[in-house]
Amino acid sequence: MVSGMMQSVIVVIMFVRCDVCADRFDRIVLASTSRYRREQLARLGVDFVVEAPAYVEEHDLALPPKELVRMLALNKAKSLAERFSNSIIIGSDQAPEIEGHVLGKPGDRLGAEAQLRRLAGRSHRLLTAVALVWPSQGLVEVEVEETVLTMRALEEETIRRYVAFDRPFDCAGAYKIESLGVALFKSIEGQDPTAVVGLSLLRLARLFRKVGVDIVVEAGSETRGTRFRT
Repeated sequence: MVSGMMQSVIVVIMFVRCDVCADRFDRIVLASTSRYRREQLARLGVDFVVEAPAYVEEHDLALPPKELVRMLALNKAKSLAERFSNSIIIGSDQAPEIEGHVLGKPGDRLGAEAQLRRLAGRSHRLLTAVALVWPSQGLVEVEVEETVLTMRALEEETIRRYVAFDRPFDCAGAYKIESLGVALFKSIEGQDPTAVVGLSLLRLARLFRKVGVDIVVEAGSETRGTRFRT
C-alpha cells in the first residue's frame, strides 16, 4: 500500500516539473526605442532584445493622466505580441502631469524653455507606467509608479543655459534627471528612484515575480548574460 502511494507521488512530481519546463519563455523583449529605458533594463543584468513597438503613442487622448500612461505602456507591449508570442514583452510610458495636464516632449529649444517656465517653483507628478505581457500564457500585468518632483524657482538665464547644455528636447518636462537636470529640483519624493529615468525597476521586478519569474535568478542563469540586441 505504501509503495503504491509513493509511486503516485513520484508521478505527480514529475508531471509538475515537465509542466514548468514547457512554460519557459523564449526571450525578454523591450518594446521601446528609448536609450534611457534600454540602459535602465541593462542594469538588471539580463539578456534582452530591443524592438520598436508597432504602435504610435498619443498623449493628447482624453483620458485621466494615470490611465493614459497605463494604456500607452500596455499597447506598446501588446503591439509585439504576435511576433513574440512566447516572449515576455516589456512596455513603458512616462508623462509629467501638472494640474491635470500631461506635458509632451518639447521638441525644440523654445518648447523646452516654455515647459521649464511652467514647472519652475512648483510641484508636479511624474507618472511612469510599466506593462509586462506574456502572450502565449495569456499573462498581462500593468502598474504605475508616481513620483512628486518639486522644481526650484528658475531665473531666465538658468533656464536658457540649462536647455543649451542638456538639450532635453526628447524629454517630456524638458529635463534630464540623470544629467544636469537634477540640479533644477528642490526635492524628489517617491518609492522608486529608478522610475524617474523612464523605467521603474522596482515595479518591473515585481511584475516578473507575478508571472513566476525571479529576475535575480534569471540574471544569474548560465543561459543568459548582460547583453542586449537591437
